[in-house]
Amino acid sequence: MKKLILCSLMVGCAAAIPDQPSTRIEFNAPEAYPEGIAYDSSSNVYYVSSARLGSIGKVTPAGVYSLLMNDPSLKSTYGLKVHPDGKRLFACVSDANYSKFTSPDTRKKMARLIGIDMITGKKTDDIDLSGLVKGNHFANDLTFDSQQNAYVTDSFSNVIYKVTPGGKASVFADSPMFKTEGIGLNGIVFHPSGYLLTVSSGTGVLYKIDLNNPKNITKVATEQFFMNGDGLLLTENQKLVVVQNGGSDKIYELTSQDNWASAKLSASTLVADRFTYPSTAAMAKDKVWIMNAKFSELTDSTNVPSVRFDIQHARLMPLPK
Repeated sequence: MKKLILCSLMVGCAAAIPDQPSTRIEFNAPEAYPEGIAYDSSSNVYYVSSARLGSIGKVTPAGVYSLLMNDPSLKSTYGLKVHPDGKRLFACVSDANYSKFTSPDTRKKMARLIGIDMITGKKTDDIDLSGLVKGNHFANDLTFDSQQNAYVTDSFSNVIYKVTPGGKASVFADSPMFKTEGIGLNGIVFHPSGYLLTVSSGTGVLYKIDLNNPKNITKVATEQFFMNGDGLLLTENQKLVVVQNGGSDKIYELTSQDNWASAKLSASTLVADRFTYPSTAAMAKDKVWIMNAKFSELTDSTNVPSVRFDIQHARLMPLPK
């Protein structure tokens, strides 16, 4: 009888662990290699950027892709966010590494934040960030605070820019703590309690920056480093989703009980989900969706560029406490 009970428990445990990848929204966007993702609930569409072509597209839940903006002079588009006004989409624009249209005058020099009318696809805002600090530039991700200020990470200069609603740009946070080789500061989110959280791909550290005193920067104490950490998504005040690529290709959920002085791993995706270089995350109808950027293909010159890409549901499985 004991053996039967044990077998029953084992079957139950095995059944609870999925062995198939999670749901994907597949779409055709030849050679786009989308990196950023944003969801607009009013129109029920996902917006995706393009590290390869600089275009910005729309994807329906049924997987129909259409262009919102197609401008090769943008070189590459990365992080995306719907503006708090619900009318504009903002995008980070750079020429960091993968653009088909790269040129010597923009390569590692371009850093712009643009706004786009989500109805017409026309550019509404264009803020140049490249002159604020010396060195190489890579405007990578952005977030908005409750006052509609935008904050943009520069992954090469390792600073955070601030852009006011009127379009005035400045360096918001610059610290020796941020410095690293290669790609540094990456994903960024605003916390309603009055601070920013950002991750460094190069150090794997999560940083907390006080909005009222940007010199007040602390490391969030975590159980592990998130090397190649990319997109961040705050799903609740105490819960943060971290996207990790570069071989790991997993999605983690962190939970904090002390206002992000520290955080513990609370959930993660499974190897069976088979993400393909996940980059950024968006919340749509209470589910977390991940952009599979497939950047690993771009480091192999013999690869035929992909036509098909996908947005994948992050099935976050609770970890043992």
